[in-house]
Amino acid sequence: MSEETQTFDYVVIGGGTAGALITNRLSQDGSSVCLIEAGPRDLNPLIHIPAGYIKNIYSKTLTWNFEAEPGEGTSGRRFSLPQGRVLGGSSSINGLNYNRGQSADYDQWAALGNVGWSYDEVLPYFRRTERKIGSGDSYYRGRDGELPITDLDWHHPVTEAFVTGTQELGIPRNPDYNGEFQDGAGYFQRTILNGLRVSSARAFLGSARKRPGVAIRTHTQATAILFEGKRATGVRCEKGGRFGKHFIIRARREVIVSAGAINTPKLLQISGVGSASLLNNLNVPMVHELPGVGQRLRDHYGVRMVSRIKNIRTINDMAQGPPLLLEFARWLIRRPSLLSVSPSLAHVFWKSRVDLNRPDLQFVFSPASFREGVVGLLDKAPGMTCGVWQERPESTGYVKAQSADPYEAPIIQPNYLLEEKDQQVLLAGMRLARNMMRTSALSSYFDEETAPGADVESDDEFLDFARRQGTTVYHLIGTAKMGPASDPQAVVDDQLRVHGVESLRVVDASIMPTMPSANTNAAVLMIAEKASDMITGQPAPPRFQRSSGNPNANLHT
Repeated sequence: MSEETQTFDYVVIGGGTAGALITNRLSQDGSSVCLIEAGPRDLNPLIHIPAGYIKNIYSKTLTWNFEAEPGEGTSGRRFSLPQGRVLGGSSSINGLNYNRGQSADYDQWAALGNVGWSYDEVLPYFRRTERKIGSGDSYYRGRDGELPITDLDWHHPVTEAFVTGTQELGIPRNPDYNGEFQDGAGYFQRTILNGLRVSSARAFLGSARKRPGVAIRTHTQATAILFEGKRATGVRCEKGGRFGKHFIIRARREVIVSAGAINTPKLLQISGVGSASLLNNLNVPMVHELPGVGQRLRDHYGVRMVSRIKNIRTINDMAQGPPLLLEFARWLIRRPSLLSVSPSLAHVFWKSRVDLNRPDLQFVFSPASFREGVVGLLDKAPGMTCGVWQERPESTGYVKAQSADPYEAPIIQPNYLLEEKDQQVLLAGMRLARNMMRTSALSSYFDEETAPGADVESDDEFLDFARRQGTTVYHLIGTAKMGPASDPQAVVDDQLRVHGVESLRVVDASIMPTMPSANTNAAVLMIAEKASDMITGQPAPPRFQRSSGNPNANLHT
C-alpha cells in the first residue's frame, strides 16, 4: 500500500528558532509551506513564564535528551545536552537573553569565503527581526520587527553592586552590548514582554498559521529526506512516533532543514549525505559524499563560581514560601517580578589578556546560588553566581549517527577544552570572575566563596574544578559548516545550499563556520531572516558602512 503524499512549495524540517521565522517569511507571498516539528505545540504554561526555564531545560517532553560523550576535558563525565523539541525549539526553553555578538565575528565568516556575510551585510537582518523597546541607538537596533527585545525591569542591590564593582577592575559600563560595541558590563536584554517569554514560535507563527497555504505538523518526525538523483524532493515522516502514521511530504521548490546542530547532521547522514565511511557503516545508500557533515561541532563550555552572601535576601530566599507568592501576585498584575526575569541578569564581556583588541570572555551574573553550581537547584543559603566561558572556543568535536534508525540518538563528542588555548582563556576567566565577586562594591554582601572555594589557587586546581564542574552553555553550532566548495569541511555554500545536491538548504546554527561571541539565538534568527531573502530571490537590503576607529565599531548609515 502506498504512503499518503501531500505536496507544498516548501517543506521546513524543524519548528524551532529558525524554522518558525522562515515559515512566516516564505508564506508571505502566498507560497505553500509545511512546517514539521517532532515535538508538541508550545502549550505548556512553564514555557511562557520566564522562571519556568529551570524546569523546562530538563524536561523530558520539551527537549531532545541528548548526552555528551565522556572526554578528557570533562573528567570523563557524561552530561545532558538538551535542545528544544517543541514549537519554538530552543527559543521556548532557553535563558531568554538576546546577544548578537561582535562585528568581527561576521567579518570572519565573510573572510572565510562566504560572500554576503560580513557584519555590514548582516546587520540589516538583525534589525529587521527585532523590535527593541526602550533605549538603544536605532543605527544598530530594529524598532519594527516581530520579536520584542526589552531591558531588565527587576533589579536587585547585589546585581547593581556587581556591575558597579567591575569598574574597579577597569571594565566600563555598556548600556547596549548589542549596539556599537560589546565590551563592558551591564544588564541583559531579553525576549520577554509583559512578563511572558516571546519565543520564535510566538513571534513569527501567529500570523503564518492564519495563511491558507501553511500547515504546521507537530508530533511529526522527519525520518529521511527523499531524493530523485541529486535533487531533494520531499521528506518521509511519521506522526505519533515509530508506530504512528507514515506519510510523505513533497516539495515543489525546496526542502529546508532547520533541525539544529545535532539533528540536522544526523538527518543528512541517515538520508545519504555525509562521509562515505560513515554511510557505509550505517548501510545507507549514498546520495552525495560530504565528509564535513557532523564535523566542526563547537559549544560554549561554562564554569559557575559561587559565593555565599550576607546582609540581604537573594533569589534563594525569594523563590520559596510566602515571598514566592508575593512575586507570583506581582507577575499576575504585570509588575516587575522574579517570575519574569531571565536566569542571568547582568553581563560582562571582557578580555583574558590586556593585549587583546576585543573581548574573548563572557560572564553572567545572578543574585542566586545553586547547589554544586548547577542551574535548577537553589541553595538553601543566600548566594550569588558568576558564570564564565570563552566566547570563541577552538576545540571542535563531531556528531555521528549510530544507525539508520531516525529515533536513535547520535554520538555527540564536543571535545571540550581539547585545545590548550581554550584552557588558558578559561583559567583567566575564572580568576577574573573571582575578582569580580571580591570588589569593594560587593564587600558588604560578600561572605565566602563556596565554589571552587578559597583554597583553590593554582592553575591545575582551577582547571581540575573546571573539568569536574563545567558544563554546556547550550550553544551547539558548526556541524553543517558554511563555506566554499574548495573547503573540504564545508557542507553548505554562502546561499546555504547543500553542496553537490539541489533543492536542499540548511538554515540553523549548524551552518555557522565559527562561533559568534554570543549566545546563539540572535544569530540564528539573523541567519533565517537572510535565508528567506535568498530562497525567495529578494534583493539584500542596503549594506551599512563601517565607521572608522574602534575595530569593533559597528555602523552608521
